[in-house]
Amino acid sequence: MSRKRKPLPLYENVEIESVAAEGKCVAHVDDRVVFVPFVVPGDVVDLQVTKKKHKYCEARVVNFIKKSPIRIEPKCEHFGICGGCKWQTLPYSEQLKAKQQQVYDQLTRIGKVELPEFRPILGSVKQWEYRNKLEFGCANKRWYTAEELQELPEGKGLTDSAVGFHITGAFDKIYPIEKCWLMDDLHNNIRNEIYRYAVEIGMSFYDIRAQHGLLRNLMFRNSNTGEWMLLVQFHYDEPGDEEKAKDLLEHIATVFPQITSLIYVDNQKGNDTIGDLELTTYKGTDYIYETMEGLKFKVGPKSFYQTNTEQAYHLYEVAREFALDQTASGLSNGNETSEAKPLVYDLYTGTGTIANFVARHAKKVVGIEYVPEAIEDAKINSQINGIDNTEFFAGDMKDILTPEFIKVHGRPDIIITDPPRAGMHPDVVKVILEAAPEKIVYVSCNPATQARDLALLNADYRVAQVQPVDMFPHTPHVENVVQLIRRSGR
Repeated sequence: MSRKRKPLPLYENVEIESVAAEGKCVAHVDDRVVFVPFVVPGDVVDLQVTKKKHKYCEARVVNFIKKSPIRIEPKCEHFGICGGCKWQTLPYSEQLKAKQQQVYDQLTRIGKVELPEFRPILGSVKQWEYRNKLEFGCANKRWYTAEELQELPEGKGLTDSAVGFHITGAFDKIYPIEKCWLMDDLHNNIRNEIYRYAVEIGMSFYDIRAQHGLLRNLMFRNSNTGEWMLLVQFHYDEPGDEEKAKDLLEHIATVFPQITSLIYVDNQKGNDTIGDLELTTYKGTDYIYETMEGLKFKVGPKSFYQTNTEQAYHLYEVAREFALDQTASGLSNGNETSEAKPLVYDLYTGTGTIANFVARHAKKVVGIEYVPEAIEDAKINSQINGIDNTEFFAGDMKDILTPEFIKVHGRPDIIITDPPRAGMHPDVVKVILEAAPEKIVYVSCNPATQARDLALLNADYRVAQVQPVDMFPHTPHVENVVQLIRRSGR
């Protein structure tokens, strides 16, 4: 006989104290830490506990007693449901304070290394419509809020299709998004028309559990050159599916001539990743261009490119400044002869944006990236910009960056590294230490793993400068750039 669980408690009249990790805020009840989403410091609320542990619990708001004086109205009608922009009710100035503190806390608590005074965080140029890439799932089962379920006629609507975002904790359900404010409004018009037309022609929507259904996923990209890319993922499993797919593509191409790159793929895998799939261009090119400081960058559907174009420029400006700054080392600033310029390694180079961005100041830049298609784009980006002092290699970083590789291509004076959220593999850190560059510039989208890696580098390198950069307004995510200088005598 199973034990009956005790009902989780209701905490009344609780004041929210401060911003915590993952977009939540924190309060204390009876010496217990309580994490709460979709609130701001100063809110006084009643809380229903949803998860209870020995030292902390998680809760949701069931009643607002008093709203904080700093609270602002959310811009998006989907706020609190889709979960993508959890800080919309927090003024942007307060968001920046919280992100600055987050970087400081993680570098001090996890890294435990000596740190200089941090530079003030660089706020995003745009706070809305700042993204150049968004993905939307398509599903035959949409998510309903409790309020929506109450309004449904009995037995109706529970298998309705949707195009939108996955709900946290419900991988097989999609919440329909009418308008997302994170990208130029054209993407909303295209997405809503795709849904309307797909329903009109009787197109099936994907069922992730049963793995059938035709319309599966949408990926939008746009650029500061005015180009638009749309990649549609289909899942062919019935006669006539290919014809319906072509019908949808032709309709969208006709209604939206702004799309300069219309691509599709038949994805029969169990997940939506496309790195190993062959894509087909239906209309236009299979790429778009971004520009930065007079340089052009080719971006394909599989390419990594920072999703906030304008702020990426300022992020790369910081990385270049930290790499070429002479105040902490005797390296060239790029004004001397090519022999005096530094040899730079750009790890996790993506489409070679940073590599090409610093190439004019370097003797040579060696870029390494896991995705072969991105490396091909990086090579093309050098060619179209007339840059002839870059060299790019594709493969797993820990397999490419070896002592033998460094013997062949030269010991780097500077290493710029911009790894994924997981940070750098210990083998990569080991080779970097063996290579012993005079300077390391570490660009990170996850200060927690960055802090872990700084601890591994600390014996040989000191942290000289720290610059947080906000790339993602209304979310808890933050980028951070750290300059490390080799310790004397090492």
